[in-house]
Formats: sequence, C-alpha cells, structure tokens
Amino acid sequence: MTARNIIGSLEKLIKLHKSFNQLAIRKTAILKVNDTEAITALLISEQKHIKAISQTDKERERAVEEFLAANGTAGQPATIQTVTELTGPEETEVLEMLKAALIDEVAKLKERNGLNQQLIYQSLQFINVSLDMLRPQHQNLNYGDSIGKTTKIGMGMFDSKA
Repeated sequence: MTARNIIGSLEKLIKLHKSFNQLAIRKTAILKVNDTEAITALLISEQKHIKAISQTDKERERAVEEFLAANGTAGQPATIQTVTELTGPEETEVLEMLKAALIDEVAKLKERNGLNQQLIYQSLQFINVSLDMLRPQHQNLNYGDSIGKTTKIGMGMFDSKA
C-alpha cells in the first residue's frame, strides 16, 4: 500500500494552514484599525478553518493507521518517521518535504498569533486607561469617613501601650 492518502491529507493541511495564515495577517490589519465588525466576521472564518483543519487532521490520522495496518505495523506509533521507514525513497522525500512545509506554516501562524495577541492586549490596556480617565476618582482629602471607619472597628485614636 502507498502513502498517497497520507500525502494528500498533508497537502490539504498545508493548504488550510496557509489560508489560516492569510486570515491571521488580515486580523493584524483589522486590529490596527480597530474594526470590530470585521473582527467578528474574521472570527467566524477562523472557526470554519479550525473545524476544517481538525477534520483533515482526523483524515490524516485514519490514513496513517490504515497504512500502518496494511504494512503489518499497526502497534507502532503513528509518526512520519514510522511511515517513512515503510515507504520508498520517492514517497519518503515527499513526506519529509511536506512535514517541513507544515512545520513552517504552523511556526508562521504561531508567530502571527503572538503578534495579534500583543495587539489585543495593548488595545485592552488603552481601553482600561481611557475608562480610568473618564471615571470620577473619589479622594477624601479632609478628615471624614475614613477616620470614622477605623474607630468603629475598635481602634482608638491613641495607642495606650505607647
């Protein structure tokens, strides 16, 4: 049995991750202009991509299990290395190339998501600072409630042990 199904699912995963990376790049631009409606629409697209990636990954897992079962090594761990040990040199080269491409796309996505997370965090900080500036600050500059509260707790005005 050939590893064609595994190769096909890996190619599909790479394609989906590239598309997901494009969404992450768009998200960065949208976060910079603070367009909440566009962010909402983009989040819906991201959810669709996540679902498609999850389904494709399950297909890849099934293809690997079927491949290993067909080659009599069903008990071994389902890794690319295990599969490449059972394939010919051409398929091994293609699998290694696809593995490297998928790892590259995932690394790019991780980096872009880190940037987006920082942008969101900075936006939240700006919002909090803006809200703090708008809220009235209650400062008691004279004697008043704060002293009354401390005496009610049981502390006297003077320390008798001093």
